[in-house]
Amino acid sequence: MIGRIAGRIEYKGDDHVLIDVRGVGYVVYCSDRTLAALPRAGEAAALWTDLLVREDLLQLFGFPTLVEKEWHRLLMGVQGVGAKASLAILGTLGADGVSRAIALGDWNAVKAAKGIGPKTAQRVVNELRDKAPTVMAMGEQAVSAPDASVIDDAPGAAASTPPPARPAPSGRAEALSALSNLGYAPSEAARAVAEALDEAPDADTATLIRAALRLLAPK
Repeated sequence: MIGRIAGRIEYKGDDHVLIDVRGVGYVVYCSDRTLAALPRAGEAAALWTDLLVREDLLQLFGFPTLVEKEWHRLLMGVQGVGAKASLAILGTLGADGVSRAIALGDWNAVKAAKGIGPKTAQRVVNELRDKAPTVMAMGEQAVSAPDASVIDDAPGAAASTPPPARPAPSGRAEALSALSNLGYAPSEAARAVAEALDEAPDADTATLIRAALRLLAPK
């Protein structure tokens, strides 16, 4: 299983990128959103990957975070959602948007993705709603940026800088943990956090927890 790719971008296609890893080129299929965020040809890039293996097909899919990779894996398990549909959903909403839409039961947001009809969107929400708290609690976990050593002809590769420190847990993950410790069920905590994020996407952890608690308070 290929779980991560780090190398030099050779070119970007409409739905994929070719990454050279020390002389071996890997075709990695990505969402529109991921492709747009990748650097230009000739620069270093890294992606979490998921390998689709079929009798007559091997396809590698790339994601900027483990959360997005996990949503892709879960979306692919829903009847009627293949790789193309999964990437369309992730490309339209992003990993955070998928988390919020599913936690809130907002199938209309899922339906906004190209090629996704109302029945499929409802199936996605209904089948994955219980998975939302676990995925949301994963935090951002972005792939570490590659250093110059992944590019064979990069000058001074041996003196490359060390990889960046692991990112701190996201406010969303910390808020979910706090609400869970207070005795709230994972599904209701995820819904409250998702609603709070919709109202204040840039809220810090403490603000997010207070907002979620207000939403969970008895009416």
